[in-house]
Amino acid sequence: MSLDKATVRAIAELARIEVKDEELDHLAGELSNILHFVEQLSEVNTDGVAPMTSVADITAPMRADVINDGGYPDLVLANAPEAAEGFFTVPKVVE
Repeated sequence: MSLDKATVRAIAELARIEVKDEELDHLAGELSNILHFVEQLSEVNTDGVAPMTSVADITAPMRADVINDGGYPDLVLANAPEAAEGFFTVPKVVE
């Protein structure tokens, strides 16, 4: 798949990245190379390969699923720009 300058400009806009016009051709080539590599990966035969989340055969330790309040309200609210009565305060956004 080959990308043109207009597509790269649209991708940059969606990603909120400022890209100069003189960089569009270079980026189009780089992104096209990446997409070409991904297309090559789709040709690999993965029949019989189980899905995995890690190459290491380990499992994450489990803890009890217990509801708690954390027990640190003062430490949490210390990060707040403003707090009142044990809660974060934020500016009103709805009229």
